[in-house]
Amino acid sequence: MATPAPSLSLRHVSEFAADVRESLTKPGQRELPSKYLYDEVGSALFETICVLPQYGLTRADARLLEKYAGEIVGRLPSPIQVAELGSGSGKKTRWILEALSRRQKTYYYPHRNIAVCTGGGDKRTWTDRPGQHRWLRTAVPGRAARRGRRARGAGPFAGTFLGSTIGNFDRGAGDAFLREMRAILQTGDALLLGTDLEKSVELQLLAYDDPAGVTAAFNLNLLARINRELGADFDLSSFEHHARWNRVERRIEMHLRSTRRQTVHIPAASLRFMLNEDETIWTESSHKYKAEEIPEMAAHTGFRCEGQWIDHEWPFAQNLLIAG
Repeated sequence: MATPAPSLSLRHVSEFAADVRESLTKPGQRELPSKYLYDEVGSALFETICVLPQYGLTRADARLLEKYAGEIVGRLPSPIQVAELGSGSGKKTRWILEALSRRQKTYYYPHRNIAVCTGGGDKRTWTDRPGQHRWLRTAVPGRAARRGRRARGAGPFAGTFLGSTIGNFDRGAGDAFLREMRAILQTGDALLLGTDLEKSVELQLLAYDDPAGVTAAFNLNLLARINRELGADFDLSSFEHHARWNRVERRIEMHLRSTRRQTVHIPAASLRFMLNEDETIWTESSHKYKAEEIPEMAAHTGFRCEGQWIDHEWPFAQNLLIAG
């Protein structure tokens, strides 16, 4: 049996263990939180998934930004500040920053320095992550980045929520996220939202269950992480990656299927449980949208859809939402 990794903080282990215990003991369908897919190993595997020929989402996202960045920026007020809200490494944001830098000094808040929290009562604020500072960076090609604190309430603001991260939320939770964003933003502020669109089921399943087995390794790494960090005894050889299309919810689901009846022990979570043969653990969802849904979703969460750009090679949309 593995023992928890000694380099991990007690707080991390405690939170991870609590989340794992709560998710695996849910009545009916066992689950694991998808956010834990992205440790160092999982993140590296996901970067590989993004360049696989079967996974066209990332390339579609980037194509739209490269082609239409100038048009998107042209619909934003000036000057404006930009913050990433969850686009991973931030590579794709550069198209927006470069377009902005041609007309203004651009203040940029990388995702790693931004956290959104709710203060007392209904007051919501932008705030630092614990132990970090929110620094300004000037996105001007060819110049050294300059750093400084952003003045609160200084000028219009644009958040970028690229990729298909909104699709990882249930639709109700996605609406709740947008309402929270609207409560934080001021009237006239912007949110650039990426949404993966519906396409053939065969194409979608291939994207989430590639022949090279990279997505399978990515999914199985979640069990390996629990073994490494929480001292569990998952036998990875007794699980198979399984991707399925949920027609009713219009989402791809990733599951880990037990190939035999087995008992699993997770010491750090004080949990021992039995899995039956063919029982699955649900690890991630990716909801797909129709293009016409996005303006409707914007309208009932306090935004208006100012513009929509669609990639037809791999159906995907960039949506510019303005806080109303």
